[in-house]
Amino acid sequence: MDTKHEGLPVAGYRPQSEQSVAEVNYHKELEERVLRQIDRLTPKGPGVLPVDARWLAIARTNIELGFMALNRAVFQPGRVSLPEDAE
Repeated sequence: MDTKHEGLPVAGYRPQSEQSVAEVNYHKELEERVLRQIDRLTPKGPGVLPVDARWLAIARTNIELGFMALNRAVFQPGRVSLPEDAE
């Protein structure tokens, strides 16, 4: 039986299945592993591997964006109604 989790208390989010929540939690673990690798490469002092900090920052941003898009694909948040829509 696939129980439903309450939606986030944020407009546009709906209840999620157990499978969807498990999938997004798995994505969050994968994201954390990749971000920790980026952290490991972040220059911190003498004797570190020389890396281009600008490209490292670009990598972090794009990894975060990619996982956010992946999780939105699973959770499928919707658009919200605005007060002026009732007019």
